[in-house]
Amino acid sequence: MSDYSENIVRIFANNEQKNQCCMENYKNKEYTIDNEQLARFAKAMGHPARITILQYLASLDSCYFGDIHNELPIAKATVSQHLKELKEAGLIQGEIETPKVKYCINWENWEKAQAYFETLFALRTEKTSCCN
Repeated sequence: MSDYSENIVRIFANNEQKNQCCMENYKNKEYTIDNEQLARFAKAMGHPARITILQYLASLDSCYFGDIHNELPIAKATVSQHLKELKEAGLIQGEIETPKVKYCINWENWEKAQAYFETLFALRTEKTSCCN
């Protein structure tokens, strides 16, 4: 084996040992259930189409029986993926009532999301700059 190859192998082995050491330090650190749920809500709301869907459903007096893709300027398949993400996060509910699907805001989880975000944003201190 050439000196160059031996050095590459040595560098790789050293990096592997460092990575294992660092990973062991973080293995026992867990997130709270509240933080995991907040992150899930935030991820689900992380696309403008999903925000638009939530705004639309929240503005209705009752559940929506129809094709939401008719309300948005995107393809039906894309809307389905966004609805799936929102449903998996628990922000909306949907039931098939042939030939239509019924969509509603899951108000219990909506209130949880609101509380989580309010708690997060209330952590602001009186500092005007993070560097001062």
